[in-house]
Amino acid sequence: MQSSPYGLETLWTQGDFVTKGVAILLISMSISSWYVIATKALQLWRYRRAGAAAGTHFWDAVSVADGLTTLGHDNPFADIAHAGIGAMRHHEAHKGHLHDQLSVSDWITLSLRQAIDEAAGRLQAGMAVLASVGSSAPFVGLFGTVWGIYHALASIGTAGQASIDKVAGPVGEALIMTALGLAVAIPATFGYNALVRGNKAISARLHKFGFDLHALFVTGARAEPAESDCAGVSKLVAIRGA
Repeated sequence: MQSSPYGLETLWTQGDFVTKGVAILLISMSISSWYVIATKALQLWRYRRAGAAAGTHFWDAVSVADGLTTLGHDNPFADIAHAGIGAMRHHEAHKGHLHDQLSVSDWITLSLRQAIDEAAGRLQAGMAVLASVGSSAPFVGLFGTVWGIYHALASIGTAGQASIDKVAGPVGEALIMTALGLAVAIPATFGYNALVRGNKAISARLHKFGFDLHALFVTGARAEPAESDCAGVSKLVAIRGA
């Protein structure tokens, strides 16, 4: 079967170094954006599971140590809990140095805030790639479009007449570049917006969990728990007994 003279194969075999360079750049941008979308979507899925455990199972545990086992590992909720525990122990071990400078509440607040900021930084990792691809890919495709139109005008000038066989190839090349630029930019833009919404939801859960942990470490009880959580919260002991 004879291949189309105006298809992608012809674009690659007959295109010059500029055309091939633009095509390679767009393909690389597409691969990188899909990689970020896939990895970040998997990360959000894992963090949502950890957030569900932090919102229910952690507070139903009989001790803080047992609650930590429900959070698992390699997730920001476990990191925040460990940061709070470490802050409590550090403050207890350095009473003579820290009590005159910071109260236990302020010290735990600083530690939890740092852990939340680090988690937020991990959530934002890779988002700049999607933002860059979504905003720049159409212009990269537009450059290929302009280059294809230039070839069409050059063919008309060389032939002395605007016959369809002289301009069809370069014009088709220009249109393909436009389509490639949009095909790369649109998934990156939609993926970026979806991941931003997911990151905001996780960030809100992190702040709520950090607030509840602060109340637990300072007062020994979760802050204003719902009625369904009262039984679980009453079982939790202070970190000194963990």
